[in-house]
Amino acid sequence: MKISIKSNDEIKKMRIAGKLAAEVLDMITPFVQPGISTGELDAICFKYITEEQKAIPANIGYNGFENTICSSLNNVICHGIPDNNKILKNGDILNIDVTVIKDGWHGDTSKMFLVGKCQPHNERLVRVTQECLYKAIEIVKPGMYLGDIGNAIQQHAEQNYYSVVEDYCGHGIGDVYHEEPQILHYGNPNTGIQVQEGMCFTIEPMINQGSKFNKVLSDGWTVETKDGRNSAQWEHTLAVTNDGVEVPVSYTHLTLPTKA
Repeated sequence: MKISIKSNDEIKKMRIAGKLAAEVLDMITPFVQPGISTGELDAICFKYITEEQKAIPANIGYNGFENTICSSLNNVICHGIPDNNKILKNGDILNIDVTVIKDGWHGDTSKMFLVGKCQPHNERLVRVTQECLYKAIEIVKPGMYLGDIGNAIQQHAEQNYYSVVEDYCGHGIGDVYHEEPQILHYGNPNTGIQVQEGMCFTIEPMINQGSKFNKVLSDGWTVETKDGRNSAQWEHTLAVTNDGVEVPVSYTHLTLPTKA
């Protein structure tokens, strides 16, 4: 397995792409309201990336995907396809996943949105999933193992009576969209690849209210929970530094209810 180690100059380029991806999520936030379609949100993001940022939406054309964002609503785990007929309703939870290419380098991130007034159990799912991401980020440093990341996520999710999706994972990233290593969101401590300075990868836990099992719809992209219960996901791109980690992608965080 060949893992790309980025130089400081390459990480600077990723920092630029990451900032642009974060800005897309900040830009789209006020538009995420009941009554708008996921297709409209996609069109707004496309225009912003191409006209304002002078960048490239990485998803368009990737393995045949036709849209700028993935819009995963309620029980959709990931890779939801934007649709002008899919209208947001009060109480929905939505993940928007966006990747921007700038000067050949990728910035990949996703964020959960609470649409209107949400039920407490959905707010809790979104909050705990965000906590899973940050519990993983805070332990990343050279010398630790990828299994430590998965274990931190799995432990926190299961302590809160949720399940971790195992069929989809984070990934290495740079001038290639998806590269080695795979970043599993479950696992055992002190197992897997040892983390090195200069590694860049995403952590993007997908956490379900019910079971971990999923199904792929006939469009070949949309992944739903098998039991129909809701799912949430948050994602950041990370760069491993000599003493810890940098998050080149940093958006304005959703204010979530504190733990009851």
